Amino acid sequence: MEITEYLETLARDGRLMAEAAEKVGLDAPVPPCPGWRVRDALRHTGVVHRWATAFVVEGHSSFHPMADEPDLDGDELVAWFREGHGLLVRALSDAPDSLECWTFLPGSSPRGFWSRRQAHETAVHRVDVQAAALDDAALGPVDAEFAADGIDELLCGFHAREKSRVRTQEPAVLRVRATDTGDVWTVRLSAEPPRATRGDDEGAAGCELSGPAERLYLALWNRLPQSAVTVTGDERLARLWRETSAII
Repeated sequence: MEITEYLETLARDGRLMAEAAEKVGLDAPVPPCPGWRVRDALRHTGVVHRWATAFVVEGHSSFHPMADEPDLDGDELVAWFREGHGLLVRALSDAPDSLECWTFLPGSSPRGFWSRRQAHETAVHRVDVQAAALDDAALGPVDAEFAADGIDELLCGFHAREKSRVRTQEPAVLRVRATDTGDVWTVRLSAEPPRATRGDDEGAAGCELSGPAERLYLALWNRLPQSAVTVTGDERLARLWRETSAII
């Protein structure tokens, strides 16, 4: 995807997230994130937005920790979230393609990395806040191409890191197939971090998760139950993902 596409999605989903928060109320529970209420989603995402903005604007070449979440609530919290979201969109829009700063996943460039990462960060938490309405009709769609891109980031980026807890004592293969976009990933599981590659590699998979890219994206991020997609083969591998893959 192009950086401009990520930025359009980031801008839209941030607005939708704030609007949904105002509509449902900040005290509403967030079903995909047990223990969270809408205010927690706004505080968390708002801090992440400001953290990312600092790398883009200040050009930090090494890791800098996030700030503490603010002790804000009500209209002040929503306004703070909107302000930080706007600062991030503007920073990424104005940044040159030659931007140099710290990143934590492979990417085409630092500007491309932060645009992609913050677009998906915001999309997932936008769904969280909309889900607080307890009405499927309130959930805005996730574009299929964008969803497939997010699956790729999750499988080939996040879970390629040492931090991933998705591990098995016996080697196994999990396949992920987006039926609408044609994208396929083969994930080799072992006692080491998962190794995901694009494509339908030779050899049978122990388990396959398949369905439209949007549903796969949200199921792999544990925002939809695995019953939302088709599970074929050893369901224990699907449960392993569900139980060990969580990333806030």
